[in-house]
Amino acid sequence: MSDEVILRFDNVVFQYGEKKPILDEVNFSLRRGAKKTLMGQNGAGKSTIFKLITGELKPTEGKVAKNDGTTVGTAAQVLDRADSNLTIEQYFAKAKAPGNLKSNISKVMEAVNLTVPTDRKVGDLSGGQQARLLLAYALIQNPDILLLDEPTNNLDKDGIDHLIGFLLTYEKTVLVISHDADFLNCFTEGVIYLDVFTKKTEMYDGDYYSVVEEIERRIEREIKKNAQLEKAILDNKEKVNFFAHKGGKMRKLASKLKEEVEEMEENKVDVRREDKTIREFKIPAQGIVGEVVKIKSIKIIKNHEANIREVDITLRQHDRLLIKGPNGIGKSTLLRSLINQTHEGVTILPETRIGYYSQDFATLDYEQTVFDCLSSAMTEGTSVQDMRSIAAGFLVTGELMGLKIKHLSEGQKGLVSFTRLVLLKPGLLVLDEPTNHINFRHIPVIAKAINNYEGAIILISHMPDFVKEIRFDQELDLGRL
Repeated sequence: MSDEVILRFDNVVFQYGEKKPILDEVNFSLRRGAKKTLMGQNGAGKSTIFKLITGELKPTEGKVAKNDGTTVGTAAQVLDRADSNLTIEQYFAKAKAPGNLKSNISKVMEAVNLTVPTDRKVGDLSGGQQARLLLAYALIQNPDILLLDEPTNNLDKDGIDHLIGFLLTYEKTVLVISHDADFLNCFTEGVIYLDVFTKKTEMYDGDYYSVVEEIERRIEREIKKNAQLEKAILDNKEKVNFFAHKGGKMRKLASKLKEEVEEMEENKVDVRREDKTIREFKIPAQGIVGEVVKIKSIKIIKNHEANIREVDITLRQHDRLLIKGPNGIGKSTLLRSLINQTHEGVTILPETRIGYYSQDFATLDYEQTVFDCLSSAMTEGTSVQDMRSIAAGFLVTGELMGLKIKHLSEGQKGLVSFTRLVLLKPGLLVLDEPTNHINFRHIPVIAKAINNYEGAIILISHMPDFVKEIRFDQELDLGRL
């Protein structure tokens, strides 16, 4: 890493319209070749910082300064739905990278370990393949600053290992948003912490785990200091009240003590309030009797060709199926064909309500308001007041209700999706990477709720720590068929 600063935020304030600021006097800098993590809870404004760096947004006050000629490339969290019908080659052509397009495509696809024909439509790729594509799209621009937003979402272990290896040898500047602590710890040299309450940033040096420990130690010190000040303030206030009525020198002493109280009040530290965690919740089951799902055959993708394999899987009310396999083999495609009942080898008991968590939020209408999106999932016997109360448990509060889904962060879309599952009271839960975009603090609560669900479950997840918290009766490994 060189000493040359290539990006600087100077007292940056940003707000939408007349609303409260999202960022307030943010200051930080990035040196050439640095590998940094941008950390902060859902909704703190991390994606806003990325958009200010790319120039998509302009600061309300202050300055975002880049060295002359500095280029920026962003690997987005999710594929833009408008690009779904483009071929891979057409998608890369949008980047307008200099040089031979086919040669450039070959290099970046090799760099991210993506091996699919370039005439494939990007919308037909698996979630893991799309994650690799999004990174490759950023790389083909050969940027001086690479911005990665949740790059491990949808990646299997091999994909994450390959990405870590790539980042360790990558010579340019990288700024990453991620909730994957183990991934971050492998290459991070420091953290830019964005506090959702003060709306300011703090800079920390060191690997991810040491920074998190340092932040926790600092919070403990701040809490201890405030407790001591609170005690001294209380003591002095009692003395002020006592001496103020005595007259003469005592009144002067009371006045002096009052000034000391005011000074101590000012010295109290605004202790960082860490991320709120969602409330514990229950997903009510529809209560179906009989064979909820029968799977007799499935389609898997090997060497870019579809192959039909015979299986014999039956799920009744309390049964749980874990589906495993490498990226691109057809796990998500299997779930979609099951939901849409477009594959002859799969049957679902009629009248079954299906609670489907899609990794790309395909079940959400981006043009709907949050209120309408949740209202459409309500079942008989649920009032609007009930719906609002359930939503609040997922941190989907009143101020979000009027927003369109498309204006939410990816993490907030995930929490809206879980709210819908509770409202729907499904007979079958179909979950495709339900931890993607979700703050790590929420994940144990979600695992517990899924494990306590009394209907049938089909789950895909690349997060072993999450999976081990849920009981499964059956396992289907597509890679071994």
